[in-house]
Amino acid sequence: MSTVAFIGLGVMGYPMAGHLARAGLTVRVYNRSEDKAKAWVEQFGGSHHATPEEVAQGADLVMVCVGNDDDVRQVTVGKQGALSGMKAGSLLIDHTTASADLAQELDAACRERRIGFLDAPVSGGQQGAENGALTIMCGGTETDFSRAESALTHYAKAVTLMGPAGSGQLTKMVNQICIAGLVQGLAEGLHFAEQAGLDQQRVVDVISKGAAGSWQMENRHKTMIADEYEHGFAVNWMRKDLGICLEQARRLQARLPVTALVDQFYGDVQAMDGGRWDTSSLLRRLRALGGD
Repeated sequence: MSTVAFIGLGVMGYPMAGHLARAGLTVRVYNRSEDKAKAWVEQFGGSHHATPEEVAQGADLVMVCVGNDDDVRQVTVGKQGALSGMKAGSLLIDHTTASADLAQELDAACRERRIGFLDAPVSGGQQGAENGALTIMCGGTETDFSRAESALTHYAKAVTLMGPAGSGQLTKMVNQICIAGLVQGLAEGLHFAEQAGLDQQRVVDVISKGAAGSWQMENRHKTMIADEYEHGFAVNWMRKDLGICLEQARRLQARLPVTALVDQFYGDVQAMDGGRWDTSSLLRRLRALGGD
């Protein structure tokens, strides 16, 4: 597993592919915006290619990190997609947060071509990608996971096989469900502290050491207090993810009342022209509704 093709050089894919190059792997890249691919090659070496099919040729591993289900289909099974260029015995890894249905669809398409497959969505955001500290939840076979694990550890602090194809995506849904409630709770807590005239930073310093502490509190409270949201994981992407969660929940007859409510709140943020703001911008929504 020495030659890697990486498709999608966004805020996550760009540094993830960079970690692979720094680890000494031969990395070939493709991005819809060729300028981004050229910039990556200038920084890390390797080569950039004109189509997903071309970049996948000769690669042992093909990694995808794009936007949504349709984007994944386009760069994998679509015209000039990666599967057209992949060799038998190679392995496709999809890091996109997408549906479990898509994961099972890709798994079947790969098996027909004697290609391995893992759905491997990540958690940790841009900061985690840049620091090589992502959490990766995988769906697939033990054999394919074993083949991929050493490469994935170049940009992850935890890599776990959750079950058969689709299990990684289902686990990522759990992750997003939990985050939605946490961020709303943090936003409400900071808003309450502000309205009560408390020193918000001092409040966080105290409560973060106890049961209320969380990654969101530790990494987002300062920018929330400062009302700064031009960073991080965009509201538009979170709504995409929550839409996947809510659709899957309907099929499973799982009840997600808080998730559905927070999804609506993010719709309010989008209406404030905040689609590109970090998900912690739920606090700005509360401030806009009343107080401060």
